[in-house]
Amino acid sequence: MQFIQQTPDLSAYLAADEAIDHHHPLVRETAARLAQGVVDSYEYARAAFDYVRDTIPHSQDSGDLRVTWRASDVLEQRTGICYAKAHALAALLRAEDIPTALCYQQFGEVHGLVAVRFNGAWHRQDPRGNKPGVDAQFSLHGERLAFVTDPASNEMDYTVLYAAPHPVVLGALTSARDRTHLWQTLPTAL
Repeated sequence: MQFIQQTPDLSAYLAADEAIDHHHPLVRETAARLAQGVVDSYEYARAAFDYVRDTIPHSQDSGDLRVTWRASDVLEQRTGICYAKAHALAALLRAEDIPTALCYQQFGEVHGLVAVRFNGAWHRQDPRGNKPGVDAQFSLHGERLAFVTDPASNEMDYTVLYAAPHPVVLGALTSARDRTHLWQTLPTAL
């Protein structure tokens, strides 16, 4: 798949913003802890991915009604849907100077994931969280995402790589009273 950077300036994929607040002390502390003992940025990226995927439950799977969207809140409250978990992973990776983009797939609703840049190429990763029937893995050698799109069913992979959360996604997250309300307002297209 050929990805299109929303902005050609790679530094945009290292920047902090309101959702990817990688200068927050909790994000910095978590990144420093994950970086201990790893030998390179690839190992760190895998450790950060595993951390977000495995230790922060997807709120739908756990039944948590809270809606998080800011990376530091996801790490603090230890809950989030796909978009929020993608924000947390992006913040942890950017905290260690790994260019990270936000990207999306479309099923019934839009699904959020990240792309990391290694060896001059973007590689999508899905920290959503595994469960029966979902087995996402960190990989730079072929995608191991939570879900595979089926174009015959009008599902699609968006090819644009965003430096900041898509405004439609961020609007749904920030205006939701709880996860039940969020589920009624999830974007169905970008």
